[in-house]
Amino acid sequence: MSTPHVRIGNCSGFYGDRLSAMREMLEGGELDYLTGDYLAELTMLILGRDRMKDASRGYAKTFLRQAEDCLGLALDRGVKIVANAGGLNPKGLADALTQLDSGAKIAYVDGDDLLSRADELGLGSPLTANAYLGAWGIVEALKSGADVVVTGRVTDASVIVGPAAYHFGWNRTDYDALAGAVVAGHVIECGTQATGGNYSFFTEIADMGRPGFPIAEIHADGSSVITKHDGTGGAVSVGTVTAQLLYEITGGRYANPDVTARIDTAVLTQESSDRVRISQVKGEAPPPTLKVSLNSLGGFRNEFTLVLTGLDIDAKAELAQKQFESWLPTRPKELEWTLVRTDKPDAPTEETASALLRCVARDSDPNIVGRQFSSVAVELALASYPGFSLTAPPGHGAPFGVFTAGYVDAGEVPHTVTLADGTRVDIPPATDTEVLEPLPEPELPPKRPGESTITVPLGTVAAARSGDKGGNANVGVWVRSDDEFAWLAHALTVEELKSLLPEAADLTVTRHVLPHLKALNFVIEGILGQGVASQARFDPQAKGLGEWLRSRHIAIPETLVFQGQI
Repeated sequence: MSTPHVRIGNCSGFYGDRLSAMREMLEGGELDYLTGDYLAELTMLILGRDRMKDASRGYAKTFLRQAEDCLGLALDRGVKIVANAGGLNPKGLADALTQLDSGAKIAYVDGDDLLSRADELGLGSPLTANAYLGAWGIVEALKSGADVVVTGRVTDASVIVGPAAYHFGWNRTDYDALAGAVVAGHVIECGTQATGGNYSFFTEIADMGRPGFPIAEIHADGSSVITKHDGTGGAVSVGTVTAQLLYEITGGRYANPDVTARIDTAVLTQESSDRVRISQVKGEAPPPTLKVSLNSLGGFRNEFTLVLTGLDIDAKAELAQKQFESWLPTRPKELEWTLVRTDKPDAPTEETASALLRCVARDSDPNIVGRQFSSVAVELALASYPGFSLTAPPGHGAPFGVFTAGYVDAGEVPHTVTLADGTRVDIPPATDTEVLEPLPEPELPPKRPGESTITVPLGTVAAARSGDKGGNANVGVWVRSDDEFAWLAHALTVEELKSLLPEAADLTVTRHVLPHLKALNFVIEGILGQGVASQARFDPQAKGLGEWLRSRHIAIPETLVFQGQI
């Protein structure tokens, strides 16, 4: 094809993202493809519960609503749509799209659902079991002339890799090009997180009123330019792109079913306003196994939060806890209390004079965490500490999920695309594979000589982005200059991180150094318990963990803190 690049936009970063984004992207400027990522670990559990209630469901209903509104517009503009909104039922979504009678050619990719074979594959007896497929089913669908391709659980980046691989006619061993597309896909798959959303230095962005969704202009060699439509809010900078590159990764190797992308080789360059080039990404053969997303019902949970105001906060908390536990007819298997000291002495408002005491219960028996749990919390009202108050009455309890990751040989997973005419095409697994190994520790920049320091928040010079992967969390920390990185690489060790984040003190923490990005990435194992659906901590998805780290005080060289200031 003659065009120097293919222009791929994204209009969804999760199930529940901005509903108007599909129309905004189609009307905002030129696109060749429009993609959407609707799936996450928690989403698969939600869709699994939907499917239990109605076997015809199990897909992202919001995508269907967007298609009802915008499919005609996409066809008029010649924009093809690729999305993983099929979830647990891509055929069901494809059938629903066909019933819209738009004239669009609809194809779907499936084979990822391993639930019926979970036990024989050694995956146990989960509620959902979905392997992460790659991009080649999408490529086959586009070759057939499909206008819309919906998939089940492909990797987030695959919906971007597929259109690029088709457009340029890449082979399965064009690893550098594929890796470049994976990196571009990883940047734009979370939507506005690439254009200023959840960005540490958001105060530096002139217009954060309504950030535009991102676009990747991918070239034949896999290099790309990340941008957005003119006139939209937010910004695309080396900073916003770096932040998203660090999101939910581990080390320098980023495994996908089609290629292992070397994120540590990526070079970012600010071409012009809202245009960041990603180049020099290297790729390697993919691993021989596919990751499998496993969701199970972990039991039932309930919670309530008490407001403690004024004096004797610790004593009030102790009384409430002692009373509640002694009044319970049956103690739940898990009962967690958390006292959050938001109170201040001699506070000018009642709210700032108050602390919060949170109680969370979990048990396999819904009755134990149901009405009897809630009733006891309410019964305390006139018999406990002075000023007793609940933020809201507790509910009747609800089921919670547990996420785990499994791995199976790629040859054990079917990968099939059903074309618009009903033809089914099997996609073979990769034959050239490499077992994923950690990279050797890169050479650190020379340590800065001793100099005067000042104790200030880490975020004075550093940005961060954090997120969840099952029960683990990652925290990526990056800076903007070589001088800052020469300090950060030596100062922010695993030991220092554990000191700054006491929650991690007794956990396994691994540090990965990414010099090209002037970044460190930390993986904290087990900090989220059994995953986001179990809601084991105040911030169950670890979205604020990086910002907490930035707020902690650390000794930073004065020359860095006051760099550029008079």
